[in-house]
Amino acid sequence: MRIAITGASGFIGGALARSLEADGHRVLRLVRREPKGPAEARWEPGGGVDTAALEGVHAVVHLAGAGVGDRRWTEGYKRRIRDSRIHGTATIATAMAGLSDRPAVLVSGSGVGYYGDTGDREADEDSPQGGGFLAQVVADWEAAARPAADAGIRVVLARTGMVLGRDGRALGRRLLPLFRLGLGGRLGSGRQYMSWISLTDQVAALRFLIDSGLSGPVNLTAPRPVTNAEFTRTLGRAVRRPAPWAVPAFALRIAVGGFAEEGVLFSQRVLPRRLTEAGFRFAHEDLAGALAAELISR
Repeated sequence: MRIAITGASGFIGGALARSLEADGHRVLRLVRREPKGPAEARWEPGGGVDTAALEGVHAVVHLAGAGVGDRRWTEGYKRRIRDSRIHGTATIATAMAGLSDRPAVLVSGSGVGYYGDTGDREADEDSPQGGGFLAQVVADWEAAARPAADAGIRVVLARTGMVLGRDGRALGRRLLPLFRLGLGGRLGSGRQYMSWISLTDQVAALRFLIDSGLSGPVNLTAPRPVTNAEFTRTLGRAVRRPAPWAVPAFALRIAVGGFAEEGVLFSQRVLPRRLTEAGFRFAHEDLAGALAAELISR
């Protein structure tokens, strides 16, 4: 197959591209600079796409967008989070709809932020939209893919949780160095649930969605979400370091602003019902195994 990917230079997109190419598929990387060869094509969120390069591709996987936890949530950065997702998705979906030889499927990145704070309640794809900035961003982000669906293209909305991998920003670049120094600890009360997925399963799930026939929202999370306290203990054991510390909620709010409330302190107990019902099999259902495979053994 020939598959186009936005965000192919990122953590997830890069891993997906390498996996596809290793199996003999051709990957077209959509880039926001001058292309360096026939394996790249130019696009600009809110601008346009080199549609000639997209003609005849089997699938488009859209993963580009400003990182939710990359910076403090100023009003300016919140606009960037929103605009990069909504304008980028609308640009891709509209371009796909206008092709004469349209791709069969658009797998469009999305997030479990759609469900808001679920507390101890389990949430699946039939659960309602939650409240807050991220929930509304995700709802509008997903709606921006509608031009592709209206053109008869199968659209899958991949609602992803925290992806565990050595090169990921949240875990590999931030938490792991602290835990290896014995400086790890729970965040806030530690009772909030975290919905996670290993990078291996994230890539496998995205590939599964290309071929599965599924459409609409699909949760890309492991079937066993854990509390932050359990996550802390498990990561500490994985790196063989104590994790005795606790960062109080008020300190997190001072440090990272609004992201504290809707990111690290939100409780999201999300289950991948549609993925498992469709026959997907996780390589890593438990957190300890995922950490050993993604962070320790590599």
